[in-house]
Formats: sequence, structure tokens, C-alpha cells
Amino acid sequence: MYFWLKLLHITAMSVWFTGLFFLPRLLAARHRRELDAESSFFIPAAGTLYFRVMSPAGLLTIGLGMVLIAYGPTGAWLVIKLLVVLMAVAIHLYLGVVMYELEQGRERHGVGFYRLAGAIPLVLLLAIAALTGAKPGTVPPLPAPPPHST
Repeated sequence: MYFWLKLLHITAMSVWFTGLFFLPRLLAARHRRELDAESSFFIPAAGTLYFRVMSPAGLLTIGLGMVLIAYGPTGAWLVIKLLVVLMAVAIHLYLGVVMYELEQGRERHGVGFYRLAGAIPLVLLLAIAALTGAKPGTVPPLPAPPPHST
């Protein structure tokens, strides 16, 4: 069962991060007024990507990750990995805010921001892969608690 949970977790994570790579590309194309920037294409494409692909894949990734944690992995690497995942969630949510503001006619960012927003998930993905693969012992074990005196 563990194998299948992990396989589904990795698959969902791959789909989620693909969306994190591609959505900023769509936003940059919209900013540059490229062919796929037309509202008739951009709004349905970006909405479908965000709400029907990325968000369910992100939720499935996180949910399965929590189930896998119940199998008992331990170590500082896991805490650091969860912090990196938290950064990916923050980027995901901020891209949703950016899309909402674009639909309201407010554009805050330029192409450079969208390029950076598309590159950061790559760094996060590489960090997650390195932490998961190496499982480094980055923090020494905590000392034992003091004995209770009654």
C-alpha cells in the first residue's frame, strides 16, 4: 500500500509543479499581449489550469503526504521539506491572487516577475527532491528531557 500511496503522491506533485511552472508563463504571455493573451483564451485556460488541475493536484499531494507521514518518517529533513512545501503553497495561493486581480483589471507585475515566479518552483522542486532522496541528518538529536521530581 505504501508504494502506491507514494507513487500517487509523486504523480500528483508532478502535475502540481507543472502547473506552477506553466501558469506564470501564461501570465507573462498575457502581459506581453501574445496570441494566448486574448481574454477568450487566457481566462478559460488559466482558470482551468489553476482550479481544475493545479489546485486538486496540490491538495492531493499534501493529503497523501500527510498520510505518508503517518508511516513514520522522521528527521530534520522532513521538517525542512515541509517548509519548502509551504513555500510552494504560498506561491500557488499568490498566483491565484494575481489571477483574481487580473480579472478585476489590476495588473501589478511585469514580465520579469512572472519569469521569476516560474523559476522559483524549479528551485523548490529540486530542494524537495534533494531532501527526500538524501534524507540528511541536519540537526543533532535533542537531549533527553529532565527527569520528573515529585
